[in-house]
Formats: sequence, structure tokens, C-alpha cells
Amino acid sequence: MDDPNKPTPKPEPKKDPALEQARAAIAKQDWAGAQGVLREAVQRNPQDADYHNLYAFSMRKGANPSMDLVFRHYNEALRLNPKHRGAHEYIGEAYLVSGNVAKAKEHLAQLDKLCGFGCEEFSKLKKEIATHEAQHAKK
Repeated sequence: MDDPNKPTPKPEPKKDPALEQARAAIAKQDWAGAQGVLREAVQRNPQDADYHNLYAFSMRKGANPSMDLVFRHYNEALRLNPKHRGAHEYIGEAYLVSGNVAKAKEHLAQLDKLCGFGCEEFSKLKKEIATHEAQHAKK
């Protein structure tokens, strides 16, 4: 008999083939490959914040990124999920690339609120901002 006091195991999260394929391409730094998979994924499901976030990330890392398009997709990810830590980290990095340290720090502050006692996204963005400021202080 089943023990009524035994907690029900959580179901395995459903695997997302598009995200798995995109992450595999990103791991190989195949930015164009990731963009192709994610462009289709965004068209199929425009309400998925992860698709928008990784699509923007793969564009930003690729050759000659259209920063307007990059910001459009990061902002859409954050509109869909304002607590998306990865999108806050990556849009903060994008603002650094664009030279807008103040906006990067706004997203760092958002991560600080979301993470409470710290998280990987907060730590990475904080380090990126410090590196950026150190590099630009020398000039």
C-alpha cells in the first residue's frame, strides 16, 4: 500500500527540444545555429521568455549584432517574466557593451532584489560591471 504520509515526487520537468538544441549550439559558440533554432522557437511560441532571452544572447555574441534587436528581445523576455534572472544578467551585459553603465547597474539592483542572498547571475553581472569600470577608468 502507498504511504499517505510519503510526499509525492515532483514530476520531471518537460524537456524542451528547441532549448536543448539552442544550448548545445551556444556551448559550441555556434551563434548562427543557435539564432536559427531560437528565431523559429520565438515565432512558434512568442510568449516564452527563455526563447527571447537566449535568442538575444546568441545575437549579442554573434558577429555584428543589431543591438536594437538584442534589446528588443531581452526586454520582451523581461516583459513576459520580470523576475527572469538570466535576462537581467544578459541585458546588463548588453548595456555594458553599449557603454550604458547606469542601466547595467539598474539590472544589477533588480538581481539583488530577486536573489536576496546572492545568486550566480548577480555575481557575474557585478564582476562584469567592475571589470568594465576598471578598464574605462584607465583610459
